[in-house]
Amino acid sequence: MKFAILKERRLNETRVAGSPETVKKLVALGVDVVVEKGAGTSASVSDADFREAGATVASDAKAALDGADVALKVQRPMIEGEKSDELGNFSPGQILVCQMAAQSEPEFVSALAVSGVTGFALELMPRITRAQSMDILSSQSNLAGYKAVLDAAAEFGRAFPMMMTAAGTVPPARVLVMGVGVAGLQAIATAKRLGAVVSATDVRPATKEQVESLGGKFVAVEDEEFAQAQTAGGYAKEMSDAYKEKQAALIAETITKQDIVICTALIPGRPAPVLISEEMVATMKPGSVIVDLAVEAGGNCPLSKVGRVVAKHGVRIVGHANVPGRLADDASRLFARNVFNFLTPMIGDDPVALTIDMEDEIIAGTLVTRDGKTVNENVPGGASEAAQPVAVDQEEA
Repeated sequence: MKFAILKERRLNETRVAGSPETVKKLVALGVDVVVEKGAGTSASVSDADFREAGATVASDAKAALDGADVALKVQRPMIEGEKSDELGNFSPGQILVCQMAAQSEPEFVSALAVSGVTGFALELMPRITRAQSMDILSSQSNLAGYKAVLDAAAEFGRAFPMMMTAAGTVPPARVLVMGVGVAGLQAIATAKRLGAVVSATDVRPATKEQVESLGGKFVAVEDEEFAQAQTAGGYAKEMSDAYKEKQAALIAETITKQDIVICTALIPGRPAPVLISEEMVATMKPGSVIVDLAVEAGGNCPLSKVGRVVAKHGVRIVGHANVPGRLADDASRLFARNVFNFLTPMIGDDPVALTIDMEDEIIAGTLVTRDGKTVNENVPGGASEAAQPVAVDQEEA
């Protein structure tokens, strides 16, 4: 069995889906690994590093995919109508494992099905204990939350910790984290380590204890409705308009006192919710900073711009694209381990082909296309009888 690790070609993508560590482990399992030339350069991994781990290096993507059973990428391949038709290098029957934004990219999913490629979307990994080591969203969000605080510090014109000097006292920075998922928790921990006074808000009552355990102050309207705002599965319930108004008023009042706000709220397959309106931005202190980790999904602040730092109402709004990729070395290593942990159970003692067990909820949850069909009911066109070609007219940002 042969695995191909392909080079990423999208703007701002610096990661790679394999590492010398995982290549060495795959080779030990009896898998032949080929890496496209230069695939790891942006993540500080040379072709020589991959060769030393046991891989061969191919001159380009087409050569790497020649005879490959499985292809590994960080982001989905581009398709016809985009800057480059990467999917055109694939052959029917090959398996693609990557982060493909399957719930929001119906044109790609349709094109993948039509191509006859079996596709696994790693962002659809079930949130179960057994899959934690395979969860790319958690591993990459953890790094994004850390980097968001450092990006905020780089834009902030003052210090984070309180400093008592002969010339006077420097007050600590006040940081508000909006959204207490993996990225938010890491942002809280990082800001606290830098000496800031940290508060955080989330609509799920279970996050209050998590925030306080990290030394942060929890900000929310804690009424009877809030106490019932979480499903048995741990997801947030839709709140009433009356509650939303009370919560918005509290956040608007809180934001005026903050130096830095870090927004992390994302909804899979949907535009990011607006958490900070322009009116709220206008009430913030001059020199304040907003870091919008949801900017690529529309943004938690409508003023943020993808790939830019903009100044509005005296506030600097940071909208860096692909924040995990700004820590490419660590992000690639963690991503590669997630992929290896996902694939290992499908590799037998005498590897000839992956064993795809549809009774396994991890396989069933991530498998998107197979045998020319879209088979995942959680993506547009899922479980369809047959895939049809879809015209694509896109340009990569």
